[in-house]
Amino acid sequence: MKFLAPYQPQLLSVLRFMSGLLLLQHGTTKYLNFPVGPMNNASPFTMSGFAGLLELIGGVLLVIGLFTRPVAFILSGMCAVAYFYAHAPKGFFPLLNGGELAALYSFVFLYLAAAGGGAWSLDKARG
Repeated sequence: MKFLAPYQPQLLSVLRFMSGLLLLQHGTTKYLNFPVGPMNNASPFTMSGFAGLLELIGGVLLVIGLFTRPVAFILSGMCAVAYFYAHAPKGFFPLLNGGELAALYSFVFLYLAAAGGGAWSLDKARG
């Protein structure tokens, strides 16, 4: 599919932006109670609550493309810990242990840590 190759920098930005938005909702539900759900009113002194702070702050930074590489690296580690701490003990297969999303986020963020924010990011605008 070489017809998409010229758009690689822009599509990298779209991947960063959408991943940031999707992660951001985990933080907003824990700390801003939006959307309303079972994870509302998290305490920053719990693992889930600390992850919520990383999701909230890291999600915003990814959406705008600021400090993409270090933020994505930290978030990749956070998602790996989430997978091995919360999901892997429930079984080997991510489909069955509910860890598909954590595993996918971990590898997407690892890629973003290596690739950067793309053409449409504040990192690019800053030089």
